[in-house]
Amino acid sequence: MNNAGIPAATDQVRRQNTALILRSLRMNGPSTRADLAKRTGLAKATVGTIIGQLDLAGAVVEDQAQASGRGRPGRPVVLTGERTIGVGLEINVDYMSAVALDLSGRERLVETRPLAAGATPEDLVSFAVALTQRLEDDGHTIVGVTAAVPGLVDRAAGIVSSAPNLHWSQVPLRDLLAARLSPGAVVSIDNDANCAALAEGSRGAAVGSPSALYLTGTVGVGAGILVEGQVLRGGSGFAGEVGHMPIGDPRVACGCGRSGCWEASIGLRAMLTAVGMAESGTPLETARAVADRAQDDASVRDGLDSLANWLGNGIAVLSNILNPSIVILGGYFVPIGTYLVPQIREIVDAKVLAAPLQETEICLSGLGIHAAATGAAEEALSVVYAGAI
Repeated sequence: MNNAGIPAATDQVRRQNTALILRSLRMNGPSTRADLAKRTGLAKATVGTIIGQLDLAGAVVEDQAQASGRGRPGRPVVLTGERTIGVGLEINVDYMSAVALDLSGRERLVETRPLAAGATPEDLVSFAVALTQRLEDDGHTIVGVTAAVPGLVDRAAGIVSSAPNLHWSQVPLRDLLAARLSPGAVVSIDNDANCAALAEGSRGAAVGSPSALYLTGTVGVGAGILVEGQVLRGGSGFAGEVGHMPIGDPRVACGCGRSGCWEASIGLRAMLTAVGMAESGTPLETARAVADRAQDDASVRDGLDSLANWLGNGIAVLSNILNPSIVILGGYFVPIGTYLVPQIREIVDAKVLAAPLQETEICLSGLGIHAAATGAAEEALSVVYAGAI
């Protein structure tokens, strides 16, 4: 029995049926009770009971009745979920960001905060506590919080195993967050590139794509790999650490302690070295300043040409291995994309074996600096759509 006196098996069935209806409304949009019964295979009476409960919880509303031929006109059920929130967080070398989504996928909060060098777990925990408190004070119920981190993340254990650019090792981040957040929220952690790729797959450039490769563009560079909408995680969950492929300039040291890593030639600081400029704000703000300078400064354009060459060759290697339908450049790559994409396309066409048979689309992310936090918020809501709560 659970705390409400309902047999556990019955309660689990209820949660799963509720999740089935919520997923249908999220994927297919407003639907009548009859349509929901057909799509989910649930009895009309069961659908009616669940809709009534969701209505009381503020998760759905029933719109005006619409006639559709014979019989009683149906009233479309609309997913609102305004009070039910999933929070996504990202911490990186020089900034933190947060996105809160409601059940329908609408943004309820978007925030970015710059960080001084030496970001700590406590920075993220304090950020999370303040944000969730504001949301709860406004009457929202937080069902999940997911934190995105640039590094090797053991999702099952809730530990950041290694994040070289943050100088973190074996940090029990999930437990640190859970100890300070409301007990009703399911807390999880994931890699930042994986989260950004999930956001691209659900609302960005990779929607409907059978396979996609997302490249973060921050101080470090990681990849989120999507296959049929699912993240490819590898045997230990550490897939996607492409920034440490040994295909960069062998003379350049990387933050991981090795030399010749790809990110040491294409990360934000490598780009700034190539163009002879200093960092100014977030990665996107910095890249916008570089793009502005490049319009009139040939030396900056030369530096971006060098960056495009390193990027293109690495993407060609990954394309030969993964055969993605689309490659999405995120983060700081976006504002300078005009100077990168044409050369990358030329290199990919020349060096990818399958290029004559399949065109690999190279595009820029439209999700901005909040891509990872948005994907993390989607993941935080997954506990509802999976019927876990």
